Formats: sequence, C-alpha cells, structure tokens
Amino acid sequence: MSDHDLDVDPEVLRKSFRQAMGNVAAAVSVVTAFHDGAPHGTTVSAFASLSMEPPMLLVSLDRRSNLLAKIGVGGRIGVNVLAAHHDQVALRFAGKGDDKFLDVPWQLEDGVPALVDRHAWVSLDVAQLVEAGDHVLVLGHVRTANVSESAPLTYWQRTFGTHQAF
Repeated sequence: MSDHDLDVDPEVLRKSFRQAMGNVAAAVSVVTAFHDGAPHGTTVSAFASLSMEPPMLLVSLDRRSNLLAKIGVGGRIGVNVLAAHHDQVALRFAGKGDDKFLDVPWQLEDGVPALVDRHAWVSLDVAQLVEAGDHVLVLGHVRTANVSESAPLTYWQRTFGTHQAF
C-alpha cells in the first residue's frame, strides 16, 4: 500500500504543506517584463537554478498573476533578486495595481525592467511554459547575470529576513 492510497483530508494536507514550505527559507525576487511600452512585475520566492549547461532558470508564477498574461515563449523576463533592505519593495510588487514601479528606481537592461538597487540580476529568454497545478513554471535561458555586494532578502515563516553566515 502506498501513501497515496491512504485517506487524507485535502484541507489538512494543504495546511500541513503550507506550514512545511513556510519553514523553508527562500530568496525573494521581483520578476519583470516590458509589455506594451510599460514595466510590469510581481514578487516571487519560487525560483531556482535549473541548469548550468546551458544556463537556465525556473520561475514559478501563480496562474492568476497579471504578469503571466504579459509573457510568452520567445519573450524575455528579468529576475531581480532583492537586497535585504527591500522588504517594502517585495510587499509592493506582491500586491495588485499598475503603480508598482512608482518611486522604485529601475531601468531597462537587456530589454526588461531591472531594479537599480538589487542583490542579483538575471535576464532570461523564455523557452517554455509548463502548467503545474495552480502555477505555471517559466523555464528560461539565461542571457545576463550579475550580483552586488548586498545581502539577500529572504522569506521564512511568513517574515522577511536575510542570511547570516556562521
């Protein structure tokens, strides 16, 4: 008998899964695209290095994300890994609205909006969109990447923080 054969209350499973994932520290980024002459972006903590040969990154976007409707295969996105002092930027881009870039310094880099002050930057050519539950995985080929000296913003147990080396 496998674990999948057991009767599990879906609500209990959702709650325990959310708690388990909340105990995993994750870097926080703002994923951006330039569409119809305007910058667009959303906060994500679900992104990861996918491949080194060739260099690829994976970004997970909620199906309800306004940004998802503005990107497609062959398009370009930017991943702005936030610096430790950007908790308010993370909150702003996590919300809805068209004024997310107001008072947040940015510029076009490699054709996509890049936050001027960030921990790290990666621009991607979108190679594939993969439906996965209530999210869509954006698989992209890395075009550019760089990093600053700042510490990263992390998210753990529903709070912002940063990494502290031993």
